[in-house]
Amino acid sequence: MSRSGKFDWADISAHISRVTGQPFHGQSSRSVGGGCINQAYGLGDGQMTFFIKLNQASKLAMFEAELAGLKEMHQSQTIRVPQPLCCGLSGGSAYIVMEWLDLGGGEGAWATMGRNLAAMHRISSDLGFGWQRSNTIGETHQPNDWQESWLTFWRDQRLGYQFSLAKRRGGSFPQQQALLEALPELLAGHDPVPSLVHGDLWSGNAAVTTAGEPVIFDPATYYGDREVDIAMTELFGRFPTAFYNGYDAVYPLSEGYGTRKVLYNLYHILNHFNLFGGGYAAQANRMIQQLLANVN
Repeated sequence: MSRSGKFDWADISAHISRVTGQPFHGQSSRSVGGGCINQAYGLGDGQMTFFIKLNQASKLAMFEAELAGLKEMHQSQTIRVPQPLCCGLSGGSAYIVMEWLDLGGGEGAWATMGRNLAAMHRISSDLGFGWQRSNTIGETHQPNDWQESWLTFWRDQRLGYQFSLAKRRGGSFPQQQALLEALPELLAGHDPVPSLVHGDLWSGNAAVTTAGEPVIFDPATYYGDREVDIAMTELFGRFPTAFYNGYDAVYPLSEGYGTRKVLYNLYHILNHFNLFGGGYAAQANRMIQQLLANVN
């Protein structure tokens, strides 16, 4: 048995054994990259290795939502995600366990990633826009109450919610109300179906395995306009061109995407302001001005 901080690898190993039905006694752990929010480890017993993220115990609900999101995408049988196994508490820490994947393949699989993401976006919900539970975008609460109207969902549970958080943080967005009132015009003629989306699809949450298989991870899952995923792939540096070619060959984007892309990425810039402050408020205000310039 080995201990690190307040958690016990033996507790986590026992949970893995119960879930997999195979004996597992984690003997070696190594710290690996897992983002800025969590500690991440590879835990192995000489035969099997699992990927484990750790955080304080109060973050268990975040891991429970991530586990559910990974399961939803995994069950779609469209695009590879790390198979989720379990989450729980050990000592004063929350943890999530998933399949270990060796990453580091070349760019040859990006067209396949585009096609596979398009297939996932074909998965829809009869309940409308939203999801079975709230989750997180980064460390920010992300409400997902079901809505029949995409406009209502995006206004109230995405932009409106982030604006309310930003106000508490001291953010100033003078044209906030004008933007919210302009949504009917900005989304006019656009009637998306509720698609299963990753929700946080930037370059840090997509990769290719050493076997050459595209994979996405760290989701903020819900059912929404599929364009939110494509928009975010362009926010912090575009994915390789082959990705977009692969996607468009299967599920071409609708007219007007160029404007909606800014509208959808505004959500993430507002969230970055709420998480990190700094120059994101100015960037958000520039995006709002750009959007309002498209309103008659």
